[in-house]
Formats: sequence, structure tokens, C-alpha cells
Amino acid sequence: MSVLLPLRIVLFYLLLSFTAFAWCLVSLVFAPFMSFRTRYRFVVQTWCRSAVWLAKTVIGLRYEVSGAENIPEKPCVILSKHQSTWETFFLSAYFEPLSQVLKRELLNVPFFGWAIWLLKPIAIDRDSPKEALRQVAKQGLERLGQGAWVLIFPEGTRVPVGQVGKFSRSGAALAVNAKLPVLPVAHNAGTFWPKSGWGKRPGVIQVVIGPAMHAESEGPRAAAELNQRAEDWINATVADLERNA
Repeated sequence: MSVLLPLRIVLFYLLLSFTAFAWCLVSLVFAPFMSFRTRYRFVVQTWCRSAVWLAKTVIGLRYEVSGAENIPEKPCVILSKHQSTWETFFLSAYFEPLSQVLKRELLNVPFFGWAIWLLKPIAIDRDSPKEALRQVAKQGLERLGQGAWVLIFPEGTRVPVGQVGKFSRSGAALAVNAKLPVLPVAHNAGTFWPKSGWGKRPGVIQVVIGPAMHAESEGPRAAAELNQRAEDWINATVADLERNA
């Protein structure tokens, strides 16, 4: 298996690139004529599920989910640990419809960015943090009002295994303003799909969905307290998963 793994990884990326390009072309033709929910299922869920399936079939990267019973019936703000690309694929397929906070530059990528634009992402400029916060607050409320989950990686970027990034309060503030809970998600995807490089290894990614957390009051102080609770739970759960990986 160790000898074949590099070949499997190359094959995985070839298939992933081909399916992404082909599906973006198909989506650009048909998606504009669909409702948002149908468009999301057609464009995002279909391809992201195929990406997760390819990782499982070609590389041997499986996953297990615990805590699914904690998912509220009504969409809310999802706060997730960010270690790799895998969780972006997985969460985008698992929750629908979903609006993700992402870098504005991604919309400029030919075909891929154009297809993403059809899905109502919250595309922020990381060089303007104050404007980004206002944008998340405004557009996040709009997406929640439209019945979409809002996915935020509070660390802002992928963080290597064993490290912890600073948690932004934007997701917690959005939840407080919308009078909705945050749903924390922890995982150990980076153990098998690292942040940097092409290397990957087979194994079982553990995804843990925590209990929905509600603010105890209103305002900035409530958002800060809620964010801290979510951060503490995510970091503690990820640390346990990494120790047992």
C-alpha cells in the first residue's frame, strides 16, 4: 500500500480536477435557471459528495460522524475547525443549502469561481477586516433568513495539526444578532489530509458535531462569551481526537 499510495494520490487529483472542471461547465449552463436550493444540490452537493467519495475510494480516506442528533431543525451558524480541504467538501455536502464565508479572490478563478458565485457565498476581503465583519453580519443575516446554513471557519485559514488559530467572533456575533445558536464542529481531517503539500494517507476521519450553543444574553459581551465557549469545546475535542488518531 505504501508503494501504491503516491500513485493513488496522483490519480485522485487527476480525477478531482477533471470532475471539477466538467461539473463547473455543466453547472454554468444549467444552474442559473434553478432555484437556490435546487442549484445548491445540483452544483455543490453532487460534486462535493463525489470529492469525498473519491478520497474514500482512491486513497482510502473514510470518515465517521458522531453527534448528528445535535443538529437543530432550523439552519444556524456552523463554527468548524479548519485543518484541510476535506472538511470544506464534507460540510458543504452534509448541510444544505449552505452559504460559506470565503476569500473574495476565489470568485476570480475561471469556471470554478464563476460556479461558486451562483451559490450566494459570503466573499470577503481579508485585507479589510472591519469591512469583512460588516459584510458577514449583513449577508449572514440575509442567508439565514433565506433558510441557509452559514459556515464559518473562525480561525480564518487552515491551521496545522496540533496548532490553534485565533478565533474570530464574527460567527458568534452573527448568531447573537440572528437569535440563533452556533453549532460547533470538531474533526481531525488534518491528520490524514495535511494543510500543505499533496501528501495524504488512508484512515478514518472523526467528525464530531457538538451541542448547539445559545447566547445567554445580547450584545458584544454575549457574542464574546458564546465564541469562547465554542472555541473551548472545539479545541478540547480536536485535542482528544488527535491524541487518539
